[in-house]
Amino acid sequence: MEYPLLLAGLSCLLLLAIVLAVLLLRQRNVTAAVGRYRDAAVAELNAREAEERHLREVRLPAVAESLANPSVSVPGPLRDNGHDPHRAVLDTITELLGQTRRDSADSAAATLRAMMRTVQNLAGEQQVLISAMEDRHDDPSVLDGLLGLDHANSQLGRRAQATAVLCGSWPGLQRSAATLTDVVRGATGRIRDYARVQIPAPSDTAVVSQAVEPVVLAVAELLDNGARHSQPGSPVQVTFQQAHNGLAIIIDDAGVGMTVEAVQRAAWLLGGHGGQDIASLGVPPRIGFAVIGALANRYGFRVSVDTRSPYGGVRAVLFLPTELLTRITTPSPAPAVIATPPAPRTETPAVTTEPARPAEPVPAKAPDLGTTAHGLPRRRRRTPAAAASSAPPESGKA
Repeated sequence: MEYPLLLAGLSCLLLLAIVLAVLLLRQRNVTAAVGRYRDAAVAELNAREAEERHLREVRLPAVAESLANPSVSVPGPLRDNGHDPHRAVLDTITELLGQTRRDSADSAAATLRAMMRTVQNLAGEQQVLISAMEDRHDDPSVLDGLLGLDHANSQLGRRAQATAVLCGSWPGLQRSAATLTDVVRGATGRIRDYARVQIPAPSDTAVVSQAVEPVVLAVAELLDNGARHSQPGSPVQVTFQQAHNGLAIIIDDAGVGMTVEAVQRAAWLLGGHGGQDIASLGVPPRIGFAVIGALANRYGFRVSVDTRSPYGGVRAVLFLPTELLTRITTPSPAPAVIATPPAPRTETPAVTTEPARPAEPVPAKAPDLGTTAHGLPRRRRRTPAAAASSAPPESGKA
């Protein structure tokens, strides 16, 4: 009897040990699973915190910067698993920031446009007054000062005109067709260092009337840019290059050149992408390339500054397609008449007595007044007495 009872007791103890072992093993597995789940949850929490920090410190500033400079790329999420949890948020913020920026840019452009219209009107009135004074005064020193004021007023008008164009206005002047040489001369008269510009020989190729003022303004901005970024004594050379589908105005300077980043940004502005937001052009804003890009888009010509000039600076090329070109024919001079000696006469002509006519006075040659300090020829206005003496006398009544 004792042996079966002992065997039964041992069996119960063994079964109990097996149950306890199973329970302990199960508890160990549960504990390990809970630990793994806890570690995964902690890792996921840390990853989300890092993702939010990355969104806040990196991605959102990049989104705001990309609105002003499209070359800035917005980085993606830290975990590239094919799903961006913040994409919807970024799209919404981008749209809101873009709309706010556009509204602000439109408001600023409207304000500047109204201001520049006033400045342009005042500059025009001032130009009329200066021209009237130039016609009225004969003193060389006074004329020298007036010509300086005229030149400064031309630069002021160009600045106001360029700003107005950037804000959406039109150049505001309608001119007749002008030759390329006249276009370059007109642009040269609107920059400070006009004496350094080497104007090419006259050409009979002309720009159509509706594009004359835009091309003059664009060439003036290119000439001013080349003169300001080169040595004061170096020339700025202008040449014309005929092409099969148009003509190019080439401007070479001997400046410091442009970096790769500057060339890329200039190409972006010359493509017409810089007029949407004036605030993105820097402080103070550098509007030259942006104005040229706006004019090029409106009138159909192209401008590039991605070539190095032979003098180490920048070569700017303004290409005018055939649609913007015409030809002005200058009247040919009258053929010279060769005087032939009269044939000998055999008969003696009759002698008639006629009262001698007074010899007509030969006008005296105007003295050479030299040039002004700005390199322009001095002018002398005809006095009223001289004008009266040269006019035919009125017939008196009998």
